[in-house]
Amino acid sequence: MQDKSTPTQDQDMTVILNGFDQYLPDSWSPYWDYIQQIPLLGFVLIVALGYVVAKVAVFIFSKSFNQLTKLSKNEVDDQLIEILKRPIFLTLFFIFLGIAIKTVGLSSGLERGLIRFLASVLVLVWMFRGFKILTLLLNTVSKLTHKYEIIQPKTIPLFDLIGKLLLIGLGSYILLMLWGVDPTAWLASAGVIGIAVGFAAKDTLANLFSGFFIIADTPYKVGDYVNLDTGERGMVTQVGMRSTRLLTRDDIEITIPNNIIGNTKVVNESGGRWEKSRVRIPVGVAYGADVRRVCEVLKKCAETHREVLDDPAPRVRMRAFGASSLDFELLCWIAQPVLRGRLRHELFMDVYEALNAAKIEIPFSQHDLYIKEFPRQPHPSESEQ
Repeated sequence: MQDKSTPTQDQDMTVILNGFDQYLPDSWSPYWDYIQQIPLLGFVLIVALGYVVAKVAVFIFSKSFNQLTKLSKNEVDDQLIEILKRPIFLTLFFIFLGIAIKTVGLSSGLERGLIRFLASVLVLVWMFRGFKILTLLLNTVSKLTHKYEIIQPKTIPLFDLIGKLLLIGLGSYILLMLWGVDPTAWLASAGVIGIAVGFAAKDTLANLFSGFFIIADTPYKVGDYVNLDTGERGMVTQVGMRSTRLLTRDDIEITIPNNIIGNTKVVNESGGRWEKSRVRIPVGVAYGADVRRVCEVLKKCAETHREVLDDPAPRVRMRAFGASSLDFELLCWIAQPVLRGRLRHELFMDVYEALNAAKIEIPFSQHDLYIKEFPRQPHPSESEQ
């Protein structure tokens, strides 16, 4: 049994078909009236017209934007044009195909289903092309590190995942609306599932978000020498989305979850205006020593060391009158924080030898014991009693 179109549907189809009359020359009107009497012929002609219009539109689009992209040395514009060609063609072609379907005189249910199918295909095409455009833009922006430090090769997977989820969500919402499905219930279910997944993977998510903010805030980078509140000290070898790795002076690599390192105090010894680091050498000399001579000796120890920097220049400061010594401090700069341990060792040895050569006494802790009287020893006769 064949379904028949309702009068309203016939009127809608008539309006659509008669709309072409205003774009046709008067001499073509009889031919168009004849085509309307043969639905299959009208379908074929409209589909063919749509194919030609879509091809011409894509050609004009490509040529127009190619002229603009010639001024740019970047190949991203050309790649973007290639990605957009197919969805633009299909969009225009499917519009004509939908009009052609209405000329055939199908049942309302079948006609509506075909139109929805074509619209769904367009949504999917644009969604998948959106994935390619997103990847292309992220890869391009990540190369402009001087402008967008937050988008780096390490953060691209996170942005790519978030972008694709948003595109999938938008596409799914449009598809549900096209097929007459209320998306409210689906959104509520997705919210419940999201909460459950969030609780189940809270530690993983915490590390991912902490890694994202660490990379965005850049408190340290690969190659920096850092100290943590938890006691770890070493050179940063890798900053990932889940964890950060440090190489200690014992050549042991420590992996610290970003959730932990993001909530601790981080001292970046390689940060600041430069990578140079200051070394402090505390020195105590005996009271009565020539303090100006002490300053000269200590300063010369730093100036003659091959790895102590001349700029900033070494300096000596007297800090306090100690309990048993005059307290001085030798301040000098080294090229990298990683050298601190070895250079402190060498400077301590040089200072000790230089003070001895200059006959400057280095005091050390001494304790004198004074006994006022010895305890009285009992007489043998008294012990017998």
